[in-house]
Amino acid sequence: MEFALDENQQMFQKLAQDFTKKDISPKILELDAKADFPRDIIEKGWKAGLINLCIPEEYDGLGIDPVSIAVIVEEISYGCSGIATSMMANDLANAVIALHGSPEQKEKYLKPFTQKPLFSSFCLTEAEAGSDNLSMSTYIKKREDGKYVLNGSKQFITNATYADQFTVFCKVNSPKSQFLTCLVTPGKPAEGKIETGKPEEKLGQHLSNTASVTFDNVVIDPSQIIGDRRLGFQYLIDVLDFTRPMIAAIGCGLARKAYDLTLSYTKSRIQFGQRISDMPVARETLVKMYNNMRTSYIMTMYAAWKLKTKSKDKGVYASLAKNMAARAALFNANEGLHLHGGYGFMKEYEISKLARDAHILDIYEGTREVQSMIEGREITQ
Repeated sequence: MEFALDENQQMFQKLAQDFTKKDISPKILELDAKADFPRDIIEKGWKAGLINLCIPEEYDGLGIDPVSIAVIVEEISYGCSGIATSMMANDLANAVIALHGSPEQKEKYLKPFTQKPLFSSFCLTEAEAGSDNLSMSTYIKKREDGKYVLNGSKQFITNATYADQFTVFCKVNSPKSQFLTCLVTPGKPAEGKIETGKPEEKLGQHLSNTASVTFDNVVIDPSQIIGDRRLGFQYLIDVLDFTRPMIAAIGCGLARKAYDLTLSYTKSRIQFGQRISDMPVARETLVKMYNNMRTSYIMTMYAAWKLKTKSKDKGVYASLAKNMAARAALFNANEGLHLHGGYGFMKEYEISKLARDAHILDIYEGTREVQSMIEGREITQ
C-alpha cells in the first residue's frame, strides 16, 4: 500500500479543496442558520464532478477508486458534513446498482445522473426498523400479471424531498418474510403514489435534507428489481461495506476542521498572561485532538484501500474506520468547543455547529454498537 496519493488522487483532492474554499466555507454559518437545502451548491459540485462518484466509466461516470472518493468526501466534509452527506447520498443509493445491476439497469438508472444534476435516495430505515433491518415491514407482492406492488414507509431518508429516484430495500411477498430485495423506482411512478413527509428538524446537519417516504401501491416491473430478488440482504452488506469508509471520511473532515478552528483560537486567545495553547492542560487536549484526527484518517484511507483491493476483510475495516472517525469527530468537536470557552457556545463560532453536526456520525450507517457487533463477528469466526 502506498501512503502517498497518486497524481489523480491529488487532482481530485485539489478540486474538492477549491470547491470547499470557494462555495462552502465562506458562508457556512449563514447557510446553516437559514437551514435551506443548498441545492445550488450541490449543483456546482455536480458540475465540478464531485458527485455520483460510484458510476462506472462505461456509463459516463468517472469510475474513480474508493480511495479517491474518500479523499473527496473528506475535503468537502471539512467545509460541511451536512452538505457532504447530501452530496454522497447519490452514491449510497446508486452503489447497489453499480455493484449488482444488469447492464440495462445501469444504463437506465445510473447514466441519467451524469447528464444533469439529479438526486437519489437510499430507503432502508423504518420507524420500527433502525439497526435491525430484518424488522422492516415495507414489502412487495407479486400480481397475477407478473408485476409487483410496493407498500410501506421509510424514515430518516436523506434527500427524500428532492429525490428523482429511490433505491428501496424491502421484504418479499409479506412484511413477515425473512427475504429482502432491492429495487429502484422513479420519484413519480407511473402507477401508485410516493409521498414524502415534512423535512425533519434536526439537532445538526441542517444543510442535509431528511424526510420520511411512503410508498402507496407503487407498481414495480420485474426489470426494476436489482439482481436476485431474494439476495437483498447480501446486497445491503455490500453497499454498507462500500459507503462506511465514506461516512468515516465525513468524520475525518469534521475532526480536522474542529482541530484547526481550536488550534487557531487557542493560539490567539490570551488568558493569565499567556496563550491558551501554551497552557499544559490545553496543550494536552490539543495533542489528543491531533492524534484522533490523524489516526482516524489513516484508518479511513486503509479501509478505502481494502475496498479498492476487494479484500475479504474489507467489511471489518469499514466498521473500524467508521467507529474511529465518529469518535474522533465527537471528541474534537466537543473538546474544541470546551477550549473555546463561552465563545464556543455562541452560534457565531463555527465550533458550535461542528458540535451539533458530529453526533449523527456515531449513529447513521449503523451505530457504534452495530459496528462493534460486525467487528466481533468477524474476528471470532
